[in-house]
Amino acid sequence: MKLELSPSTSLVDGGIVIPVSALNRTISALLGQALPLAWIAGEVSNFIRAASGHWYFSIKDDCAQIRCVMFRGRAQYAQFSPRAGDWIEVRATVAMYEPRGELQLNVETVRRTGQGRLYEAFLKLKGQLESEGLFAAERKRTLPLHPRSIGIITSLQAAALRDVLITLARRAPHVSVIIYPAPVQGAEAAARLSTMIGIANHRAEVNVLIVCRGGGSIEDLWVFNDESLARTIASSALPIVSGIGHETDCTIADFAADVRMPTPTAAAELVSPQHAALLNDLSYRYTALARSIVRMMERRAQQLDWLARRLISPAERIMRQRQHLQQLSLRLCSGVARLVQSTRAQLTILQLRWQRSRLDIERLAECSQYLWYRLRDVLRRKQEHQCARVSALAARVELLSPRRTLERGYAAMIEPHSGAPVRALDVLNPGQCVIVHLAHGSADLGIAHVQPRLDQEF
Repeated sequence: MKLELSPSTSLVDGGIVIPVSALNRTISALLGQALPLAWIAGEVSNFIRAASGHWYFSIKDDCAQIRCVMFRGRAQYAQFSPRAGDWIEVRATVAMYEPRGELQLNVETVRRTGQGRLYEAFLKLKGQLESEGLFAAERKRTLPLHPRSIGIITSLQAAALRDVLITLARRAPHVSVIIYPAPVQGAEAAARLSTMIGIANHRAEVNVLIVCRGGGSIEDLWVFNDESLARTIASSALPIVSGIGHETDCTIADFAADVRMPTPTAAAELVSPQHAALLNDLSYRYTALARSIVRMMERRAQQLDWLARRLISPAERIMRQRQHLQQLSLRLCSGVARLVQSTRAQLTILQLRWQRSRLDIERLAECSQYLWYRLRDVLRRKQEHQCARVSALAARVELLSPRRTLERGYAAMIEPHSGAPVRALDVLNPGQCVIVHLAHGSADLGIAHVQPRLDQEF
């Protein structure tokens, strides 16, 4: 490929001086020809969705990483939105962003192939600690409303420390700040952070702790996914606010902390009461208290005037009480007299009513004797009448008795098996036995012959 010379290209000492823009344009063209559209696999990090709709992120493996851009026209048709830690495959071309001379992939299509190893480890540890109740809401500590001292655990070289200090100086210059320096990246960072949390709890010189760090990739923030650090944060006696990374960044320390804020500045704003707001609130409360005291004094003065008008001398009070006592005595005497008179009148009325309703015992005895004699005569006559009736009924019963019929020469035949009386010839058979009842005794008879019915009436 030939290098196109621009008007600004010049010759110096027999050589060609190439502008940077021409060089970058040439490299971009060479890359487009040498590396066709291909699929590249890697783990997502530093994913940003711009306001324009474009996606900016990086993909990496164990040895290298490369920046990627997916423009809005392609991103709007993607089936999912990648997140940091996702393992994806992108169909892209290699290109150079000429204004900045940066190599990048222009992504046309993205598809998910799995999650990165770090993100898988993050999810596994999060699930384990969550099952142990380390992230439970009931164990979260309440932040102090007006802290007297605030502790900050971060690196002295971190930009987040400067942002937190500026925010605290602006909002709460009256609150003292103590910094517990610890690295926020590296192999020993998690142990140092845990040590500083323990020192802050041992000294007990602050009311709340801020653990903060600026944004970065998942590798940069991996120190805050340490299990021992999470357990130290959860067991801290001091309430801890986490302000790690940007709003999209999330670590195990955020879940273990009592409150998680999206940025270090937001964490500083949360724990620091605004100085101007406190002064305004104090002024308002002072004014309200002064008004309340004035109203109370006015009310007490009015009450004092009313009591002064009611105040009388002891001699006059005794005289009034004596007059009141005399009135009560007269009322008592007149009431007792009226009660005695009323009681006597009621007693007289009751005596008259008793005399009128008193029974004449002698007359009642004579009447009772007379009634007894009448009742005895009636019962005797009733008994005689009933005896005569019974005798008549007995005579009639005796007259109609079956025994009288048998005494007139009749006999009663009974079938021995069923005990039923024999009333017709058709139930008798020759050789059959029957029981015959007579007026005096009974006999068992055998049937020798059955004659037809005779039309003769007895």
